[in-house]
Amino acid sequence: MPTPEQLQVERLGECTVASPLNLSTIPGDEIADYVPDDARVLLRIERSGNEAWDTSLSFEKAGPRERLYFDPASTKVGIVTCGGLCPGLNNVVRGIVLQLFHQYGVRKIVGFRYGYQGLAANPRHAPMDLDPDRVGHIHRDGGSMLGTARGGPPVTEMVDTIERHGLQILFAIGGDGTLRGAKAIHEELQRRGKKVAVVGVPKTIDNDVAYVDKTFGFDTAVEVARLALNGAHTEAASAENGVGLVKLMGRDAGFIAAAATLASLEVNYCLVPEIHFDLDGEHGLLRHLEKRLEARGHALIVVAEGCARRFASLDQLGRDAAGNVAYSSSEVDAGLYLKDAISGHFKKLGRPVTLKYIDPSYMIRSVPANANDSIFCDVLARHATHAAMAGKTGLVIGRWHNVFIHVPLALATSERKVIDTDSGLWLAVTETTGQPDLSNVPVSRRAERWHRNP
Repeated sequence: MPTPEQLQVERLGECTVASPLNLSTIPGDEIADYVPDDARVLLRIERSGNEAWDTSLSFEKAGPRERLYFDPASTKVGIVTCGGLCPGLNNVVRGIVLQLFHQYGVRKIVGFRYGYQGLAANPRHAPMDLDPDRVGHIHRDGGSMLGTARGGPPVTEMVDTIERHGLQILFAIGGDGTLRGAKAIHEELQRRGKKVAVVGVPKTIDNDVAYVDKTFGFDTAVEVARLALNGAHTEAASAENGVGLVKLMGRDAGFIAAAATLASLEVNYCLVPEIHFDLDGEHGLLRHLEKRLEARGHALIVVAEGCARRFASLDQLGRDAAGNVAYSSSEVDAGLYLKDAISGHFKKLGRPVTLKYIDPSYMIRSVPANANDSIFCDVLARHATHAAMAGKTGLVIGRWHNVFIHVPLALATSERKVIDTDSGLWLAVTETTGQPDLSNVPVSRRAERWHRNP
């Protein structure tokens, strides 16, 4: 549980510039209101029995402020898109540019190419000037018009570039690694005494940013993943002893696998990193799969990529340029490992199965945002712009209890959000799939085993 101090958002200084948005200052007026700085959103909105309400823990509410820190006429803004591809990247870039240009009157907007690599001292690609004409139709396409990449140069070099370009605001659009990079940039700017606002927009298909209830791209990912699951189910149901196996994204969290399972309603086994399972033994997946095929003749399994931790030793798990565990090699690929394990198991039993393996990961990442994500991205972009123009810094725009908030970068990067195994989400998954406990380890010893092999 965070402290009240950890929920406080930093501001560069006193706001003395009148906002050009011309909104109402009267609560309940027909015109949209400015949001006062003391507007808060409670961390917890549930209590048990006679438990007292704790109002000391609350987030700063996002939204337009009546007074700005930056004068739009002289403000220069930079934008980077980092990490892997995700539906909605172009939507967020477009939303920020249009809000800055049309609503605030900012005319100096620069897009840095290929993530934080674009902030190198000598980048391979020059920055791109952005205006409404340049971004007008990019939301129709997947990917990022700016390009994206993992990792980047040393933080001191990136801050040197920010100073050289005379930026007052930097928007960092990305997931956990991107936000950690934004935090490092923010801290280096503070160390140098530079008044530059650093604002993050949470992008990760895995939906694993802490204190943010949903990241953009997630809805689209679930929609496309459901199509893959439905196809795998059709293949499995049409074959004798048919098994459909689909691997989905999810390094540390199984939110996509769980949500796609609920959307499909055809999955029999949903395997996620947070829930211990065994392959072998009386209670393992393979034994239960035998019983399933005997009873129904087909089965559908979805596995999150992070389940590779069940099959690989820690020294086999390499790291990508952003420091994340890489699950792409055949030695640690959860989908390929399960495919071989299932096929080999039933071959030994003399009961070969017809197994169809589908990995739609890169197809999911590259598609344009669906309707829900398009709306969500646009709202995130506008709130990010409001925060930055008001001199808020070191934060990421989040949503909490369906209200948009400012989450300090230090808090958002302090941990990763994972599925609560006691939550209604996981209960819904197990009730939908009907899957049994797939562990041979007594409940009392599972925490110990997880600690040994995280």
